[in-house]
Amino acid sequence: MKKVYLDNASTTPLRPEVIAEMTQVLMNDYGNPSSTHAFGRHSKNLVELSRKGIAKNLNCSAQEIIFTSCGTEANNFIIQSCIRDLKINRIITSKIEHHAVLHTVQILQKLNDIRIDYVNILPSGEIDLVHLSDLLSTDGKTLVSLMHVNNEIGTVLNLNRVAKICKQYQAYFHTDTVQSVGKTTFDLQETPIDFLVASAHKFHGPKGIGFAFIRKGIVLNPILLGGEQEKGMRAGTESVHNIVGMAKALELSYLHLSEEEKYITELKEYTISQLKSHFTEVKFNGNPKETFYNVLNVILPFSEEKTSMILFNLDMKGIAVSRGSACQSGSVKPSHVLAEILSKEDLKKPSLRISFSHYNTTEDIDYFIKNLKLL
Repeated sequence: MKKVYLDNASTTPLRPEVIAEMTQVLMNDYGNPSSTHAFGRHSKNLVELSRKGIAKNLNCSAQEIIFTSCGTEANNFIIQSCIRDLKINRIITSKIEHHAVLHTVQILQKLNDIRIDYVNILPSGEIDLVHLSDLLSTDGKTLVSLMHVNNEIGTVLNLNRVAKICKQYQAYFHTDTVQSVGKTTFDLQETPIDFLVASAHKFHGPKGIGFAFIRKGIVLNPILLGGEQEKGMRAGTESVHNIVGMAKALELSYLHLSEEEKYITELKEYTISQLKSHFTEVKFNGNPKETFYNVLNVILPFSEEKTSMILFNLDMKGIAVSRGSACQSGSVKPSHVLAEILSKEDLKKPSLRISFSHYNTTEDIDYFIKNLKLL
């Protein structure tokens, strides 16, 4: 049976070069980076070279990169530390953020009596930046937390514009860039973002490793205690092979970015044309020409009976897609993102998230469409 993986917004396959690099480290570089002997010093050197490589790709200082276990940890660390250390008393976010942000904000509101304001969402699923400015015009030491690329519908936030709005009102700006780091360029010298997070497994690196960018001059205290690793900001022995793998994956992603973005964009356009051709009543969540190039969210004109089993039936044919974030795939509730932008009628229909990588082909799409028609 053919296997078709169209769930790259959930996680991506490792590049062979990343596997090779990590294997060498696992075999040869087992010293603890905190140890002072040669084994430890060599491992430490690998960690710091990786940090410098990541920083170079984002045009920031290596001192501004802190390694974490994933994007979720980085989001939690930043938001919790901002309230504790920067004395934030208000957070502006949206109701379509990843739960790593939403759930953190909601718990912190209960524990710290902080004010939460939710910026309006436009029918397209984009953030209403006029409303954001209105919210920022009121008093309060504020953190704005808005994701760059929505993980379910692929809407894109204008980071430069939001960062400048935040600076105008002297608010801190945190952005979850898990879906976009490694897939589009960043210049953190030009864009005044205060905090940014990423996760390696979204750009063909290993799971279990990510990083936070924290702008120089902003002082946060650690949440994890017990050691002086990561400049005292995150205790725990560094996962050297994962850090090296992440740096290699990011390097290769930016090395091949232009050609891979063009290829994936064309594949997405092919998918849209095939869906329109075979399902005349198909709809797209968000404007598919404006959403991020590797994410497509589609409403299929199927009955409720078909809807309940669609992922199972596609899986039986070897096809992997998603109806939302993989972090909530076990839930029977509708996507919190789609619930904000769809009518009750459209929520009953199957909305599939199709997410692409350069490993996908038009043959994959043809097989997917063929099996959709058989449902």
